[in-house]
Amino acid sequence: MNFVFLSPHFPPNYYQFCVHLRALGANVLGIADEPYDNLQPELKEALNEYYYVPNMHNYDDLVRAMGHLTYHWGKIDGLDSHSEYWLETEAKLRTDFNIDGLQVDDLPAIKRKSMMKGMYRKAGVETVPGVVVKSAAAAKRFAREVGYPLIAKPDIGVGAAKTYKFENEEQLDLFLSTLPPVDYFLEKFIDGRMQTFDGLTDHNGEIVFFSSLEYSQGLMETVNDNTDIYYYTLRKIPADLEQAGRRIVHAYDIRKRFFHFEFFRTADDQLIGLEVNMRPPGGLTTDMFNYANDFDIYFEWANIILHNRFSTSYSRPYHSAYIGRKFHLPYAHTHDEIMSRYENMVLHHESIAGIFSSALGNYGYLVRSSNMEEIKAIADYIQEKVVPA
Repeated sequence: MNFVFLSPHFPPNYYQFCVHLRALGANVLGIADEPYDNLQPELKEALNEYYYVPNMHNYDDLVRAMGHLTYHWGKIDGLDSHSEYWLETEAKLRTDFNIDGLQVDDLPAIKRKSMMKGMYRKAGVETVPGVVVKSAAAAKRFAREVGYPLIAKPDIGVGAAKTYKFENEEQLDLFLSTLPPVDYFLEKFIDGRMQTFDGLTDHNGEIVFFSSLEYSQGLMETVNDNTDIYYYTLRKIPADLEQAGRRIVHAYDIRKRFFHFEFFRTADDQLIGLEVNMRPPGGLTTDMFNYANDFDIYFEWANIILHNRFSTSYSRPYHSAYIGRKFHLPYAHTHDEIMSRYENMVLHHESIAGIFSSALGNYGYLVRSSNMEEIKAIADYIQEKVVPA
């Protein structure tokens, strides 16, 4: 198998996908804008060939890179980056080079939040009411129908960037008067905690692994208020969440891919669909899967790609949590104090790349425990703030 991995060096933990592809027998071919000498040694060893492009946003350069790799290695059998940012680029390259996987025609229902709603309904999953903002009059009509608060977000966008909340018509009018030149999606604000249904499918579209995350607060609030967040895997997946997630996988016919579906869980225990993503959850979540299950999801993905096998059983013996800190906040405890107190429970910690820091913080800790209350106690300690005198 000849497999092209776009941007294999970023995020830093994703080099492990390449390592296992190579170990299982694939020819792993990298394309990115990072100079080869800057790649970490394990990634260099995993790559059969690396093609440097000065600018990953120049599609012609990527086409030349793909042409070069095809000439030297033969037909390309697979291509991915596991990144939302490159999803459209991947689909164009797959379409142009006749590579199996998501194609250009598949993108609208995956990228546009407005079209995701239709897919949720097709799957029989309740979703948040919303409408694409075509005019001020239409936006106000929608506001009268569903009431305030409202949320506005780019119809095509990643994470909580450029997302706004309106408590009243005056705030909506101000937004409409300075509306950016992109499609915005307006939806009813739902007060609830965020839960996800995440996993991996095989070549036949069968789910071979699934998990769920729950967040301490919303990503929008974390970004807009510049606060910190933590989130954790669940050991027991709620039945209604699993059923909804499985129906969405079937509706999209997801094959040999990761998926990440977002939901709100309301105070009255109602589950409401929010968005879909055809990639792993971001940040260090793939490592959290490993710590929660004592397996290697990077290997299992490669095993699916090459052999359509998921060889490990799993029972979720632990909760695994990501706990973020932002440098501007007045934390009560130093890093050394955290490590001294929780040395046996902090499995990993690292600085977080700038493009993720608005949501995830500047520094993150991965911890695990079989006890949810212990996870929350560690998170409270790590994120505890100094109380002003």
